[in-house]
Amino acid sequence: MNTPAAPAAPSDAAPPPGAAAWLNAADALALFAVDPHGLGGLHLRAGAGGVRDRWLADLKALLPADEPLRRLPGHIADERLLGGLDLPATLASSKPVAQRGLLAEAHGGVVLVPMAERLSSGHAARLAAVLDSAEIGFERDGLSQRWAARLGVVAMDEGGPDDDALPPALRDRLALHADLRECSLRDLAAPRTSAAQVRAARALLPRVQLPDRLLQALCGTALQLGVNALRASQHAVRATRAAAALAGRETAIEDDAMQAARLVLAPLATRLPSVPEVPEDEPETPPQPPENTAPEEPPEPPTEAPTDAQPEPQALEDRIVEAAVACLPAGLLAALQSQQAASQAGRVGKLGASPRGGRPVGTRAGTPRGGARLNLVETLRAAAPWQALRRRAAAAQGRHQPIHVQADDLRISRLQQRAATATLFVLDASGSSALHRLGEAKGAIQLLLADCYVRRDEVGVIAFRGRKAELLLPPTRSLVRAKRCLAALPGGGGTPLALGLEAALRLAAVVQRGGATPVVVLLTDGRANVARSGENGRAQAEADALQMARQFRAARLTSLVVDTSPQPALAAQRLAAEMGGSYRTLPHAGAAALSSAVQALPRQRPG
Repeated sequence: MNTPAAPAAPSDAAPPPGAAAWLNAADALALFAVDPHGLGGLHLRAGAGGVRDRWLADLKALLPADEPLRRLPGHIADERLLGGLDLPATLASSKPVAQRGLLAEAHGGVVLVPMAERLSSGHAARLAAVLDSAEIGFERDGLSQRWAARLGVVAMDEGGPDDDALPPALRDRLALHADLRECSLRDLAAPRTSAAQVRAARALLPRVQLPDRLLQALCGTALQLGVNALRASQHAVRATRAAAALAGRETAIEDDAMQAARLVLAPLATRLPSVPEVPEDEPETPPQPPENTAPEEPPEPPTEAPTDAQPEPQALEDRIVEAAVACLPAGLLAALQSQQAASQAGRVGKLGASPRGGRPVGTRAGTPRGGARLNLVETLRAAAPWQALRRRAAAAQGRHQPIHVQADDLRISRLQQRAATATLFVLDASGSSALHRLGEAKGAIQLLLADCYVRRDEVGVIAFRGRKAELLLPPTRSLVRAKRCLAALPGGGGTPLALGLEAALRLAAVVQRGGATPVVVLLTDGRANVARSGENGRAQAEADALQMARQFRAARLTSLVVDTSPQPALAAQRLAAEMGGSYRTLPHAGAAALSSAVQALPRQRPG
C-alpha cells in the first residue's frame, strides 16, 4: 500500500534571508552582464570567501570569453591605471612611446575592484571619469594620446559597519547593488541565467522600448524613497530595459520596472514612502430609494474594458514602490542614517603627507633631501623624451654616455600615511569616586585600551587625586604598560578636577605637535572640591574646573565625559557641555557601550 506524498510547500513561501539575498544578487548579476557599461557597475557587499568566489565564477560564466576581465590592485600607480610612457621602448627608439593602462586594456569588459571601500579618492575619481566619458585622455611626457575605455565596474566592498564607505564619486555611478554578507554556502542556488540568454539580450537591448507610464512611475518611486539623484533614475531606466531584454521583450512591462526598483532604487532609499490616510469607511447600507417613485429602467450592461487597458499611473507607481519597500532589509534606514552621521563626524586619523613612510600616491619634482626618496623609474620617464637631444649636445662636447639625466628630471616619491590617534584617559581617583566605582572605571578603561590597541592608537593615562594630577603613562602603544599602571592606581583624597583638565590640555598639545590627533576621555563625577591653587573650597574648585573645560572647546579638542556617579550628575553634564564634548553615564552605559561610544567619537576637531 502506497503512502500518500506529503503536501508540497506553498510556492509563494518566502525563502530564508540568506537564500533571498543570493537570488537578489543573481538577478543583479544577470542585469549587469546584459549591459555592463550602460549600468556603470555593481556594488557588491561581501567578504572574501566561498560565497563571493561563486558569485564571481557565475559572472565570468555569463560574460563572453573574448571580453577582458581585469582586477584593479588597491595601490596601483596612475601610469599603470591610465597609461603612460613605455620606458624600455622609449629608450630603445629615442622617442616617446605610449603604453596603455589597465583601464584601456579592459575596454569592452569588466574591472573588478577588491577592497573598494579602501580605494583612494583620487583613484575613485579617475575611475568615475572613465565611466562617464568611456575614454582616457593622456597628455604628458611629450605625448598626447586617447584610448577607448568602455567598461563596467564591480566594486567589491568588504567593509564592516565601522569601516570606511565606498567613495561617493564611484558609488553614485554604480547602478546595481547586491549584499551577500548574510549568505552562506548552503544558501547558494544554481544559476538561473545562461550565457546564451545574455548574448540574446544584448542583441535585443537596442530595440527595447520603455513606455512613458513606466518612466513616470520609476521617477515617482525614486522621489518617494528619497532618492533625489537624477543618475539613479537613469540607472533604473537602463535596468528596466535590460530586464525586458533578458526576458525577450521589445517593450518593457511592469515586472521589469519592479525588478529595477528592487535592485537599483531600494538600496539607495533614505526614507519610507508616505502612506496616505484612508478615510473612515462609509456605512455599507445602501441608501433607500424615495417612496412613490417610478421604477427605473434596468441599467445597460457595462461594456467590457479593452484587454490592453493600461493601469492608472498612480496605481502603477504604488505597486512599484511596494515592490521596492518589500525587499528593504530590517533596519536598513536606521543603518543608513547612522552611516551618514558617522561620515559627517569624520574618520579616525587624517591622511597627511609623509616624507619617509606611508602609501605611495604619486611623484613630484624635487631633490632627495630631508629623508625624501628618489623615484628612479619616474626620473627616467621624465628624462626619456630628451635623450636624443641631449646625446647630440653631449656628442658635440665630446661626452658619450648611455643615459643623460639632469636635475630637472629628478622625481621624489609622494607618500601618504594616516595620522595616528592618541586616546588620553583622564581618571578621577579621588575619594568622591567610591572604590567600587573606581573599579568599574578601570574595567571600562581596560576594554577601551584593548580597542585602541586593535586600531593601533596610542593611549595615555592621567589620574588626579588629593592635590595633584599625575601623568601615569605617556602616549604609548604598549597595552601591558597601560594595564600595569591602572592596576597599581590607588584611590582616595580630594578632587582637583581643574588640575586634571589642565594636565590633559598640556598632554593634548604635545600630541598635536607630534602630528597625532588627541581624543580625551574624562571619567569623573564632576564634583570638584580642590581649586587649581591646591586650596580646599568647592565653589572656587568648580569655577576653576569650568574655566579649564572652556579651554577644551577653544582648543577644538574632541572629548568624552563619562559620569561615574551612581546616578547621572548635573555637574558632569555641565562639564561636558562646557568642554563641547559628548556625555555618557557609566552605570547605564557599561564598559562595552563606552567602548562603542569612544569608537564613534569624531576624530576631526569640533567647531
